[in-house]
Amino acid sequence: MSLAATHTPADLIEHAAAQLLHPNQLDESALEHVFADIMSHDADYADLYFQYTRSEGWSLDEGIVKAGSYSIDQGVGVRVVSGDKTAFAYSDEISLPALRQAAQATRAIARHGQSKIAPQLFRQSGRGLYLPLDPIVSLEAAEKVALLERLEQMARALDPRVKQVMASMAAEYDVVYVARADGVRAGDVRPLVRVNIQVIVEQNGRREQASAGGGGRFDFAWFTDEVLQGYASRAVKEAITNLDARPAPAGQMTVVLGPGWPGVLLHEAVGHGLEGDFNRKGSSAFSGRIGQQVAAKGVTVVDDGTLAQRRGSLSIDDEGTPTQCTTLIEDGILKGYIQDTLNARLMGVAATGNGRRESYAHLPMPRMTNTYMLAGHTPAEEIIASVKDGLYAVNFGGGQVDITSGKFVFSANEAWKIENGKLAYPVKGATLIGNGPEAMNRISMIGNDMQLDTGVGVCGKEGQSVPVGVGQPTLRIDGLTVGGTV
Repeated sequence: MSLAATHTPADLIEHAAAQLLHPNQLDESALEHVFADIMSHDADYADLYFQYTRSEGWSLDEGIVKAGSYSIDQGVGVRVVSGDKTAFAYSDEISLPALRQAAQATRAIARHGQSKIAPQLFRQSGRGLYLPLDPIVSLEAAEKVALLERLEQMARALDPRVKQVMASMAAEYDVVYVARADGVRAGDVRPLVRVNIQVIVEQNGRREQASAGGGGRFDFAWFTDEVLQGYASRAVKEAITNLDARPAPAGQMTVVLGPGWPGVLLHEAVGHGLEGDFNRKGSSAFSGRIGQQVAAKGVTVVDDGTLAQRRGSLSIDDEGTPTQCTTLIEDGILKGYIQDTLNARLMGVAATGNGRRESYAHLPMPRMTNTYMLAGHTPAEEIIASVKDGLYAVNFGGGQVDITSGKFVFSANEAWKIENGKLAYPVKGATLIGNGPEAMNRISMIGNDMQLDTGVGVCGKEGQSVPVGVGQPTLRIDGLTVGGTV
């Protein structure tokens, strides 16, 4: 049976209403009264975002559980939009008096006169991308500790040079209910889990560290011994590799990016520049360039919130709009931007299901879900073999980008020097420096090995963090600047 067949959108709306509305003596009639208060003045849009979140975290260090957390939060955000102005208020109390007080606070921006919105009650359909389960209760406390202990033991058994292991796990059960002044009602139940391992290795007085992990919208049953062994192996392998790393070279050179997580460079250097708000304001390097070539031929980039159980996926966005797969760049040509309702309305285009917010206490804005480049046709080995002198970046750490100019800087956690088409030796301290649109036009080879990341992405924008996914195939980029140590 498919995920979609097990729970209908109506089931999710009722589940969310039972969690958020009914215990607080709220029903459809009460919501209509709140909207009547808001719309007594002219406004273009208004919504109520109800949320209940329960989260838990555990961390283990040196075989001992040294930290744990558990929290419950709930509340409602009230938003009113008039033209390009937005008023917003929120409350951690879900009740009719609190809603009416928040609604009164948001009316200040509305124009005088009666709103022209004629609501018709409509239950928004989303996609059954994940089961509406509570991952926190999928394991008992003792089983969670045992999972972390097992992960630590796996890492230590791989190599005697492993000196310290830190393992952590986190789970979240999130229920949302969206009510809009235009009559749309939508609900979702969103599980999210993650397991992570960090190792420190030592050899001849030199210490290196690395981490690995993953997760998604499922429960802890996902983390079988095979999955955990994969995390441990990746972390230990990277750390051991860096024990022998030489100083990274510097200068302009050919760079090969590995598949999967290196797509974070695509996310930062290109993805943020394709968000609707930056382009409506003309502050992106991609503003006004729809229909123009912004990347090399063969480059196709999508943002897809509909991938089953992925960390960045959502059945509906935080405005109640169903998510979709949006083609941003096709064969090098810019096709569109990712949009929330506000920027879509002001730009005269359709919303793409990318209105996201960190919580009920935050405003939604255009945000990525799972952003990745589609595969090409060249085997990864041929791409590496084509490079006489260059760099192969396997894994990335932190990075930053300037949206207006498109300039980015990224540090590589694992990288190799390529000499005569072969991986010669690992290097440490490599940073990639460039301009997003320029780098996209310098792509000369696209691998046939597209991978998504393992489920670890967190995206920050204007102080808000949301879970995301990234991905790409192996890529060859010519003439990219590498900042190294020699």
